[in-house]
Amino acid sequence: MNEDNMYNLNIESAVLSAIIFDPEIFEDIASKLEPHDFYLPFHQHVFMAMEELTKEEKPIDEEFLKTKLSSKKEFDEIAMLNMLSANPISNTDAYIEEIKSRSTKRALATLATTIKKVTIEDDLPIDDIMNLVEKRLYEITQNSVSQDFKDAKEITLSVLDRVKYLKSMDNSKLIGVDTGFRGLNRKTSGFGKGDLIIIAARPAMGKTSFVLNITKKALDRGEGVAFFSLEMPAEQLMLRILSTETSIPLQKLRVGDLNDEEWSRLSDASDIMQTKKLFVDDDGYATIHHVRSKLRKLKAQNPEISMAIIDYLQLMSGDSREGRQQVISEISRGLKQLARELDMPILALSQLNRGVESRDNKRPLLSDLRESGSIEQDADIVMFIYRDDVYREAMEKEKEMKAKANGQTEYKNPFERKEEEETELILGKHRNGPIGTVKLIFQKSYTRFVDVPDTSEIPTEIRFGNKNIDTSTKTNIDAGRNDDINMPHVNV
Repeated sequence: MNEDNMYNLNIESAVLSAIIFDPEIFEDIASKLEPHDFYLPFHQHVFMAMEELTKEEKPIDEEFLKTKLSSKKEFDEIAMLNMLSANPISNTDAYIEEIKSRSTKRALATLATTIKKVTIEDDLPIDDIMNLVEKRLYEITQNSVSQDFKDAKEITLSVLDRVKYLKSMDNSKLIGVDTGFRGLNRKTSGFGKGDLIIIAARPAMGKTSFVLNITKKALDRGEGVAFFSLEMPAEQLMLRILSTETSIPLQKLRVGDLNDEEWSRLSDASDIMQTKKLFVDDDGYATIHHVRSKLRKLKAQNPEISMAIIDYLQLMSGDSREGRQQVISEISRGLKQLARELDMPILALSQLNRGVESRDNKRPLLSDLRESGSIEQDADIVMFIYRDDVYREAMEKEKEMKAKANGQTEYKNPFERKEEEETELILGKHRNGPIGTVKLIFQKSYTRFVDVPDTSEIPTEIRFGNKNIDTSTKTNIDAGRNDDINMPHVNV
């Protein structure tokens, strides 16, 4: 191997010397380089010392660097003199690119050695080797390596920086990825980066429609979404999104029964959707290895992707021979690890057991999750979609059938189907916040969930005899309402 291609000490010295000559350029350079990008250990120590001096608001000069390095027994006088004797440079970008390029080459050479070791010497299973290679390639692409232990100082400073950032947002309640729903944002403060969010429901509750609404709102914000659709072709997903966007009933879109005005709306919405960063994998077959590999590659190519969605978890395949529950365990654990690695929320739809149907109160519980143990443990948020009208309609239909079977031909079904149904979004687990219920409205024709109107901001008129009192000023007429359901808090 030609090591001359792997590093250039003169270039490294030139960049470090330029920083000492003009310390104001350090922050810009530090946003592009990491200490490990330098080949010479002394150059790595100097760069880290510069970072520490910046945090301590001290000058980056020869004397302070010498003091900082000497305190750690990392000072090398000859290496320092060689570094300072480098010719001054004005344009550091080309030099930074060279340092970065050679750092990547060294990382790839190291990976090649690792592949040989785990393949030939360690004889690891092929899936483990592929995962290791894909993960390391993703890290190299992002130019980040797995970190060592973080000490108390680093953690504390990181927390303080985070609090300062939140304070700068004027104490905004939204600190994660926008869910697209006002009430859900209040409960969760947004989906946390690195969180695994499980959304579960019985059939006919709108499992898929809800996450498509979240998807559409993320796309409208200019974010990207990766969607693994294991049950539905990509074209059907897009039909639902277009129905939501145009307010044209889904059934009309399915059969093409549109008037001129609806065709115009559909055409405009289609033009807009073509520009969005939506990526759908509708292969119909997926293992945790497939999802991991495809999502790493997609995220590397499209950093604007803010979330990934799996529809749905129980349709994923696994390699375990110990039973389906162990397969689901491996999948949920793998999704959680992947969410943390890619620093983005992953939303996974999940089925519920049939047991919920046998209870009088059919609102789901954590124990209703199908193959629930590991899902409940790995998830940061578990939420259930519940529409009471689905069960009321089924119950009244059953009564009608029994009545007619008993000769009651005049029996009239009292249930009236509504175009808009009240929906409960039940947070059964929330690792970093409260549990409870968020109220939504489901607009059935458009497969669209919307927030319940905030009545505290609606002008009202109260009549007392012949006198009217205008309460158009902001009045909280709903202050006594408590949307939370009485459920135990779950901490894992």
